[in-house]
Amino acid sequence: MMKILLLSDTHSYIDDRIISYAQQADEIWHAGDIGDLKVTDALKKIKPLRAVYGNIDDKEARLEFPLNNRFICEGMDVWITHIGGYPDKYNIEIREEIKQNPPQIFICGHSHILKVQFDKKLNCLHLNPGAAGTHGFHQMRSMLRFEINQGKISNLEVIELGLRAKIK
Repeated sequence: MMKILLLSDTHSYIDDRIISYAQQADEIWHAGDIGDLKVTDALKKIKPLRAVYGNIDDKEARLEFPLNNRFICEGMDVWITHIGGYPDKYNIEIREEIKQNPPQIFICGHSHILKVQFDKKLNCLHLNPGAAGTHGFHQMRSMLRFEINQGKISNLEVIELGLRAKIK
């Protein structure tokens, strides 16, 4: 069994709450827009990290992390990318590949919108953890955590980290 912490769109921000949840995971997955690599450096010191770069990430991040990260975890085919779209509205750059060879779990970030949706056409679970950082238009900072065991996902939960900023 593998306990996963999934986050995205940190935009150079990391705090004690993110660190605390990271310490409880077996692996940390970051779906891009890392910002400063101090974020991923801190996460790598805690647990193994799988990440992709996002549209705001610089050359250093693009040298360290791939655009797409596809792998097997506990018997599940996982694909992480930053700009992936949603079921029936996948990004044109990945649309054909995801239709021809769908993963069991498809993860993206970018929108800052927390979304968990099952794509019945592709038999694929789509996950977007929202944004864990403080930059953007989202109101609630969020992450996801879940377990993968023998090809099955369980105990999926939303982690709300608090408001991005005080709303007046």
